[in-house]
Amino acid sequence: MRFMILVKASRDSEAGVMPSEKLLTEMGAYNDELVKAGILLAGEGLHPSSRGARVRFSGTSRTVTNGPFPQTSELVAGFWLWQVDSMAQAIEWVKRCPNPMLEDSEIEIRQVFGAEDFGAEMTPELLAQEQRQRDAIAAKHG
Repeated sequence: MRFMILVKASRDSEAGVMPSEKLLTEMGAYNDELVKAGILLAGEGLHPSSRGARVRFSGTSRTVTNGPFPQTSELVAGFWLWQVDSMAQAIEWVKRCPNPMLEDSEIEIRQVFGAEDFGAEMTPELLAQEQRQRDAIAAKHG
């Protein structure tokens, strides 16, 4: 099972406050553990929402809103993508994570859909298309 691990933003992360050398060292060691365990697929920090944009869809209309965005608690400051056996395993790994912020913080865990989750709507043609896309991405990015 794949899980997206979402590090929620804080006032400091939205203000562009960078992590300390100590926190970067702790996170580096934690990421080493994830790699050694074979579960880390990807992970990155994100710039503050002031450097982002949102696109709202309404029928065929698209509206762009530039950041910053209110409700810091609803924003994401970084993520990991993990391959683990269960939600319980993902939770156990998150509990081992250093606090990613200088203040109280929160990490959200969300399971990523697999093709099998879509049932009959995911036709053999759509499965083949998805596999071609994955193969092309792997070929391009190694």
